[in-house]
Amino acid sequence: MRTLAIIPCGKKKIWDKYTNLGPVNVNEAYIGTYHRLSKQYANQFCDQWVVLSGLHGYMLPNEIIPANYDVTFNMKDKAEQIITLEQLNKQVKRKKLDCFDRVIALTGKKHMPYIERSIPQAVEYPLLGTKGIGEVQQKLKRAIQMNIPLL
Repeated sequence: MRTLAIIPCGKKKIWDKYTNLGPVNVNEAYIGTYHRLSKQYANQFCDQWVVLSGLHGYMLPNEIIPANYDVTFNMKDKAEQIITLEQLNKQVKRKKLDCFDRVIALTGKKHMPYIERSIPQAVEYPLLGTKGIGEVQQKLKRAIQMNIPLL
């Protein structure tokens, strides 16, 4: 059974540390704790992972991000920059994200409407119901350290 993990991007990016850096791949772009733990969890328990970004949509680890950005799904002032549902659906087909037997989302509630309307498989949300980012990070850390998946 092949499993896909959808992980959050995060506000903290490599360009915050190295301002003159040019394009980088997705695997190196995001440096926040939540993203790092989500990626580590996905590498340990899943066959493939993608980052879900409000600007770029579903991105595979080897894809290139040209430059720093600050666009999330809930930004009303940047609505014209947010990826559309139609674009997300096209990415799912093109990147064959609809070919996995199981999909888990390590993202928050704000991503759910976009995931639910673009991923055809049933999606599991093992981090829903947590009481904030601290608890989310603790759950991910514990699963990684004990080598026990969240579900």
